Amino acid sequence: MTKVVNYGEVQYGFAKRYFEEFLSERKGRIEKLLKPEKTPVLLMDIQGVKKKYLEVKYHFPEFNVYYAVKANDDESVIRALVEVGAGFEVASSQELEKVLRLGGKIEKVISSNPVKPPEFIEFAYQKGVRTFAVDSITEVKKIKDIAPRSKVYVRIAVPNEGSDWPLSRKFGVSVEEAVEILEYANDLGLVPYGITFHVGSQCNNLRNWFIAVKLSAQLWEKARAKGLKLQMLNMGGGIPVRYNYEALSVEDIAYYVKGLMRKYFPVQPYELQIEPGRGIVGDQGIMVTKVIGKAKRGSENWLYIDTGVFNGLAEALGGIRYPFFLEREGELKEWTIGGVSCDSMDVVAKNVYLPEPEVGDYLYILSAGAYTTVYASNFNGFPKPEVVPF
Repeated sequence: MTKVVNYGEVQYGFAKRYFEEFLSERKGRIEKLLKPEKTPVLLMDIQGVKKKYLEVKYHFPEFNVYYAVKANDDESVIRALVEVGAGFEVASSQELEKVLRLGGKIEKVISSNPVKPPEFIEFAYQKGVRTFAVDSITEVKKIKDIAPRSKVYVRIAVPNEGSDWPLSRKFGVSVEEAVEILEYANDLGLVPYGITFHVGSQCNNLRNWFIAVKLSAQLWEKARAKGLKLQMLNMGGGIPVRYNYEALSVEDIAYYVKGLMRKYFPVQPYELQIEPGRGIVGDQGIMVTKVIGKAKRGSENWLYIDTGVFNGLAEALGGIRYPFFLEREGELKEWTIGGVSCDSMDVVAKNVYLPEPEVGDYLYILSAGAYTTVYASNFNGFPKPEVVPF
């Protein structure tokens, strides 16, 4: 007889195991932080951040690893990554200033945003940044005028299917357009340095890397035929973390990518780069919130917490589904989780299974280390989550 799977039990069971594993791996360091008087709070495991960076470096030994600062720009995170020798990918003067102030080395800074404010290009150039991404003739001209003789690398468009946070529409060009951009850069006295792509944030589809590396190899050869000697391949980000499902590991992706490189780049580029952001910090953070209310709306059970999509959980609007855990026993019920603001868009999650909570209970949101506090505002007068490193 076929056993019927109880979706609620599977979902909550996964979250409970994840929570217990998170605590077990950090035993002796986190327990006293789990019930703060004031919430919301984002607990960030700084030792875990260092460990995850070193894991990426171990599995991608031939790559220069640049942490994408936009994922989590807390000073404790940046300082920790400086200590283990990480490079940094920045997109603004503020990010660059912070990295340098906290000890980052300018020679380990790149900027992969293909469309940059002129003021940032000028600031970065004055500080010593000499490598910039482009994906248009306009951007090449801008860099030539503001940052002459810089190295430029062109971003190509690649598939983002299977990525929870696609990035394929806003940036990137075809292989043919990329050749034209690199030729134009060369004509203007810039250095056509390489190629970059992004398979999409939180990517669990190895096929995206397959197509991206294959297209990069095609562009590499077309550029060589035009007399352009490219030197660098940047594979962007995309390393996923565990939300309410298991994800590809760093080892899985590295093994696959290295095989692709052997096939499509028998002569390895002079420099290989990768830019993990979420993959380094995402599963090193846990958001501690409190239940502030609950209600029955028709057939739906609503649970309200003291943070929301405007105060740190913006990615919920784009489809990211966090694991939620509540330290109670009892029958599981299906909940819609509403945020703290009075805006009707402030819905953190639907179809979440939890035991019956009470006002004042702590609700733990796992895998909250990336794209939470950096997105947060004080909308409606409610505070951003405080970051507590441990």
